[in-house]
Amino acid sequence: MKVFNLCCAQGHSFEGWFASEDDYQSQTERGLLTCPLCEDKQVRRLPSAPRLNLGATEAPAVPAAHSADSAPTPEQAKALAALQGGLIQAVREVIAQTEDVGQRFPEEARRIHYGEAEVRSIRGQASPEERAELADEGIEVFTLPAVKGLVGPTH
Repeated sequence: MKVFNLCCAQGHSFEGWFASEDDYQSQTERGLLTCPLCEDKQVRRLPSAPRLNLGATEAPAVPAAHSADSAPTPEQAKALAALQGGLIQAVREVIAQTEDVGQRFPEEARRIHYGEAEVRSIRGQASPEERAELADEGIEVFTLPAVKGLVGPTH
């Protein structure tokens, strides 16, 4: 079993588990790899080094230089994965507990705010101008990133 650190063009990091290097190559060539967060098909393998246990228990005296282009440390990758997992769960809960009113969002938010419609949690689309107008009327809204891959199961 091969476990590779992968990254999409949007910068989302995730792991891919493959039977072999050939399996990874085959799935890549057939366009089967997608980001579980945004469904981006531009997935690349991040550089990684095998962990060799040579018996030494001390950390290196001087930490290696870390640039913006280098792969995250194992601790950073673990923290990022936990953060991404928490974000996925929170967005899924919002999606599950709200009604999608689509392009009618500004109109429906006003109807709820002014007592013309039943009070309920809604979500939908609004332009920046429409969001500003709602805020001017005292209607609180927040922007939730539109991530296609969060509506259904990721795996």
